[in-house]
Amino acid sequence: MAPEREGTRERMASGATAATRGPRARLDQPRAPRRRLLPEWDPEAFGRLSERIARFIGTGRFLVWMTVVIIVWVLWNISAPRDLRFDEYPFIFLTLALSLQASYAAPLILLAQNRQDDRSRVELEQDRKQNERSIADTEYLTREIAALRIGLGEVATRDWMRSELQDVVKELEERQNGHRPDGHHEPGVFPAERSRGRDVDDR
Repeated sequence: MAPEREGTRERMASGATAATRGPRARLDQPRAPRRRLLPEWDPEAFGRLSERIARFIGTGRFLVWMTVVIIVWVLWNISAPRDLRFDEYPFIFLTLALSLQASYAAPLILLAQNRQDDRSRVELEQDRKQNERSIADTEYLTREIAALRIGLGEVATRDWMRSELQDVVKELEERQNGHRPDGHHEPGVFPAERSRGRDVDDR
């Protein structure tokens, strides 16, 4: 009974240590996310927003609206009653607003350009890989076509077979008529007349 009690105590001790460790001992589960003091933001969404702003700043519509706002601003602060003027000459508030706009527009435009450069770099890399695959496929097809041409050069074509058969037929006809190609006379290959004469004599 003593060994059983010792084994039970060991199992209880191991269970207690596992319970005290808690989820830290579990390596098959991810850790809980830590709390951050700073707000989380999606850089991809911010990049898309910056591209939209930069694209709008680079249009003629933005220039027209900005010109209209500046003209209305200046005219209002010149011709409006003094109590309603909020930015009198030399228009310090307008200068501050334009400077603030320029200070934000420049980084947004740079961010949009960087994203465009990254996309262009990825597209260039993909185009380069596609060109390499196309060149490899072209070289492979060229080698295959060359091998087919070499193989077809060793195959008897229809015209070659026709010419050879015509030569054989011509040679057989000349032999049947008793004329050799070199001009000498030799007995026919198929001596039909001789066989007929012999048959007549035998009869």
